[in-house]
Amino acid sequence: MSFQRFHDTWFEQFRHLVHQLGQAPRPPTTEEHYHQLRQLVNKVMFHCTEYYRVKSLAVKQDVLFFSSAPWTTSLERSLHWIGGWRPTTAFHLVYTESSILFESRVVDILRGFRTGDLGDLSPGQFRRDSASDIVGLCEDFDEKMERLAGILNKADGLRLKTIENVVDLLTPQQAAEFLVAAAELQFGIHAWGVEQDRQRGNV
Repeated sequence: MSFQRFHDTWFEQFRHLVHQLGQAPRPPTTEEHYHQLRQLVNKVMFHCTEYYRVKSLAVKQDVLFFSSAPWTTSLERSLHWIGGWRPTTAFHLVYTESSILFESRVVDILRGFRTGDLGDLSPGQFRRDSASDIVGLCEDFDEKMERLAGILNKADGLRLKTIENVVDLLTPQQAAEFLVAAAELQFGIHAWGVEQDRQRGNV
């Protein structure tokens, strides 16, 4: 199976998993719901891990194919950083979602009411991770072609590690909200890019 076909199949399965995650009870009202939510989060994370595992193997066969990422739209490629999404996007998304939820319920929060969602992120959770590991990965970007595959794989490794680190510092409910928000952002950009390419006659 070509990576293009793998990606298309993977993407549809990803949509299905995200839909399941979005339908899960939040906040989990029973121990069973809590367990189901954690299992769904783990399924999504395994699905992401599998994507990067297969991609890493395929990059060795044709690194230029992955540099151009033809399975994505022109809009998506314009936002790429070393062949994919910028790892700092994950942190920006957490902060944005947390701020929106916090502001919408600030009165309840001041009264001591907690929901356990991204609006309830503690200062300790914010301090546990940073984007400091990203610095330096671009230094060798202009080196010889034989190093390109290694750079792409390192960048993908950083992308996956970023998601894992964010999910690890969140509760299952917060992780579910983060993953759904991240997926909806991805789906929205992709759909917008498809429409733009169609209008320009690129597809």
